[in-house]
Amino acid sequence: MINQLQTTAGEGSSRDRSEGRTYHRGWVFGAACTGMLLFGMAFLSLGTISTFIQSHFGLSAVEAASLASSLPFGMLAGSVIFGPVADRFGYKVLLAGATLVLLVSLEAIAFAPSLLALQLSFFGLGLGGGTLNGATNALAADVTTDSKGAGLSLLGVFFGLGALGMPALIGWLTRIWDYRTIVASIGFFLVLPLVGFLLLRFPEPKQRQGFPLREGLVLLRHPLLLLLGAILFFESGVEGMVSNWTTTFLGSRDIAVEKALMALSLQIAALVVTRLLLSRLLKRLPAARVLYFGLALIITASLILFYAHSFTVVAVAMVLFGAGFAAGFPVVLGFVAERYPTLSGTAFSIVIIMALIGNTLLNYFTGTLSQYAGIGYFPLLLAGSALTMVILLRVVTRKMKQQ
Repeated sequence: MINQLQTTAGEGSSRDRSEGRTYHRGWVFGAACTGMLLFGMAFLSLGTISTFIQSHFGLSAVEAASLASSLPFGMLAGSVIFGPVADRFGYKVLLAGATLVLLVSLEAIAFAPSLLALQLSFFGLGLGGGTLNGATNALAADVTTDSKGAGLSLLGVFFGLGALGMPALIGWLTRIWDYRTIVASIGFFLVLPLVGFLLLRFPEPKQRQGFPLREGLVLLRHPLLLLLGAILFFESGVEGMVSNWTTTFLGSRDIAVEKALMALSLQIAALVVTRLLLSRLLKRLPAARVLYFGLALIITASLILFYAHSFTVVAVAMVLFGAGFAAGFPVVLGFVAERYPTLSGTAFSIVIIMALIGNTLLNYFTGTLSQYAGIGYFPLLLAGSALTMVILLRVVTRKMKQQ
């Protein structure tokens, strides 16, 4: 893995043209991977410890829902600010600041005296996690010398490791420790990456004079950027729907919750393995072709899930979902980085905000549809969303050829 990090980012150091300073691409790419690992841990934190928190504080369903809503609001805020801040002040401030926010939020969750403190803490988790998500993607794209998509795929592996590792770690440690001790300990260990970010030299800021707000507003009028954001709107929505609604759908097919959760774990594992493979394949194959194949896998998985009535068939569908999701964000963000290199942070902010909006709206639409038509049509909604992405990708590839 370490050798692959060095190969993907480019071995040795790179000289910043504006300041004449050098930074080591491999170390900087490793820092981005560390930040993405922390984001994966933060993203899965609520689902991992929510049961313990509800029991400890005696929360009602409404109060528990307020915690669940605090996290995505924080992620949205982090996605808004990271781009302009990265372009103006660079990545050291962002990575160190976001890690500090995560550290404080975890300690606050461990020792929270009230519901309000918990809500603010989960907002902080979302804020730090959302900032790390955007900043690490933009940073990895900036320091990757060959295929942007390949570098971003390798980066995405670490999200999966964090997402898989956090539930497993807490589940194992709860046998011997109280959840508050576990959360406080995890927060304490964030001091290590925080110090590492502060000591490491990063690329210099791209916009040394003022925030690039005007340039960011100009980007909002770029059709290609908005089309790329639209692909991520549906990509994020489909990924969110699979994570949030699969257990409900499988319950309607009389498949136990434990098996449904196992199926979701298979999906994340397939995502991790496929992204590791894509970190090699995207250096040799056209990125758009790889994304078309991934979308075909999502459509196939949706149709298999629609007709599934046994856990074996469901497991096949979930593995295909994971493999299909692997190319979405790395390929599209790679396109963004290649076409907006001087404002990559701000451009990433725009498309990631569109992705978060898509996640929220499509999940809301799924809930409304299930209320009036039943959850049985859920896989067809996934297939329709993936087909829409195919059409959008076709338009994008034509525009990129014209440019």
